[in-house]
Amino acid sequence: MKRALSLLPAVLLAGCVAVPDYQVPSEAIAQRSEVAAPFLGQSDAGATRQDLPPHWWRLYDNPRLDSYVEEALSANTNLRVVEANLRRASAVVQEAEVGRTVSTTVSGQGLGARARGPDAALPGTFSYALGFDAAYLPDLAGSVRRGIEAASAQAEAAVAARDQVRVVVAAGVMRSYARICAENVSLAAARRVAAIQRETLGVAERLARGGRGTRFDVDRARAAAHSADAAVPDLVAERRAALFELAALMGRPPAEYPKEAETCSTIPTVSRAIPVGDGAMLLRRRPDIRVAERSLAAATASIGVAEAELYPRVSFGASAGTAAPTGHLLAPSSFGFSLGPLLSWSFPNRQVVRARIAQAGADADAELARFDGTVLVALQQTETALSSYARARDRLETLQKATDASARATADAQKLQRFGRTPFLDVLTTQAAHAEAQTSLSAARATLVDRQIDLFLALGGGWE
Repeated sequence: MKRALSLLPAVLLAGCVAVPDYQVPSEAIAQRSEVAAPFLGQSDAGATRQDLPPHWWRLYDNPRLDSYVEEALSANTNLRVVEANLRRASAVVQEAEVGRTVSTTVSGQGLGARARGPDAALPGTFSYALGFDAAYLPDLAGSVRRGIEAASAQAEAAVAARDQVRVVVAAGVMRSYARICAENVSLAAARRVAAIQRETLGVAERLARGGRGTRFDVDRARAAAHSADAAVPDLVAERRAALFELAALMGRPPAEYPKEAETCSTIPTVSRAIPVGDGAMLLRRRPDIRVAERSLAAATASIGVAEAELYPRVSFGASAGTAAPTGHLLAPSSFGFSLGPLLSWSFPNRQVVRARIAQAGADADAELARFDGTVLVALQQTETALSSYARARDRLETLQKATDASARATADAQKLQRFGRTPFLDVLTTQAAHAEAQTSLSAARATLVDRQIDLFLALGGGWE
């Protein structure tokens, strides 16, 4: 027996060594060198390798937009939910850390009894008992430590999940605001087209009355005028929807949407090349990658918790108390105490423990696969966003050339009309074509901003 007890420290030390410290597995996709390389679409999109700064929306240099984002980040209801989840995760860590401290229990009891029979006197006999117990578990097998590691990793995952919602909220505010401005620009262009088409209809009607036009010309002009008018209500409705969406993101009811945003007439633009960093920066920045990595760390620590059950558990306890009938509660003979270690070991149930270790190992393997998948999706989303942004830039450049050409055609038609070399109807036609080209250009600018937001969202929004 003495020899067995003398071997106990060595057994417990072996238990501590058996539980490995966490590190990102070498076989994880995040550990590959090609993952940290520059993005394939960086040069095509005209982006730089500088890291994306915190508060990326400030790249648009728009104080009004900055204030909207800040308000949303403080009042958004989804963020309130994740903040509550974060507080809960922190409380779980505090609960796990209690395992490192001494646990205490205070008890008290009072009993009253009387002799049997209807003639027994009352109140009979009363006795009391008071006790105090204290216990301390030296975490020799690492169960408590690994439990704290698991809880801490989950709390850090909750922080990253909060950051992910912040990324989505900031992008949502930016997208809604840009959509409002784009709808206003499109609405102004649509109204210009409608005014030109109505003027064209008036000219066609006058020519028809003077015998120099046909009913076909009038009907065609009237159809074009009605079609131009019909485009306006949809744009008004889209702008209204974007205003309500912005209000919801900012934690406001629809009636309290920011009224000043309703008059925005300039689509936000970034005046310099977008900084996108590289794959290594993306791994550090993307909150969903941090969530997956911290979840893997928690699962790995849970293996240690399960493995600790293979080894004996030693606790040190002490108790003191008093118990006696009434009148003798504090007598010296009523006091008692105990002190000593307690050894427990689920040795006969090792198969159960091995099964739990296998379950924890399978959970860790699943988290590693989820971590790998998150990294691959992040890279795929970023490359796709860069490609889409590059194509949107190309399309905007082409439409800018078309708009410039239509502007020159309109100017030439007006000069020819002043010298009587082209009818006024042709001037109105070229003006309508120019207005429609401007509408397409505005839509392309709005699409470019939308692709920029997709890129910022794929990059992770700037939180480290």
